Amino acid sequence: MSGGEVAGILVAVFWAILVSFLAVVLVRLAQTLRATTKLVADVTEQAVPLLADASATVRSAQTQLDKVDAIASDVQEVTSNASALSTTVASTFGGPLVKVAAFGYGVRRAIGRKAAPEPEPARRSVIVGRTVPSARGRKRNGRSSRGPKD
Repeated sequence: MSGGEVAGILVAVFWAILVSFLAVVLVRLAQTLRATTKLVADVTEQAVPLLADASATVRSAQTQLDKVDAIASDVQEVTSNASALSTTVASTFGGPLVKVAAFGYGVRRAIGRKAAPEPEPARRSVIVGRTVPSARGRKRNGRSSRGPKD
């Protein structure tokens, strides 16, 4: 054998090893692709019903929200009607009721005074025709404490 034949055999052996290595890699890659395809198919099978259920749930929630919105608007209308009624009742009956209450209070006081006479207050002596100066109105040094000279 010559040197060229040995070199050719070595290249052929390395080429066979490289092709075997690439074949193993391609077989593993094919297995990975098959597993990925199966996983995607399983996810799709499970996701479609879940999405359908989620869509139905969202539609049901929207229906319920529409009902709640209608109820809330009705409650708001009832509240405004009650407020208007309260204002009307207060303005219609408020004044007369206050007057009736004041009248009742006056009647009770009058009856109470007749039933239990109050003790007479101490008598004060009044001098007719004479003005008694108040404490504030006294003159100091020829001037009134309220302002300029009287």
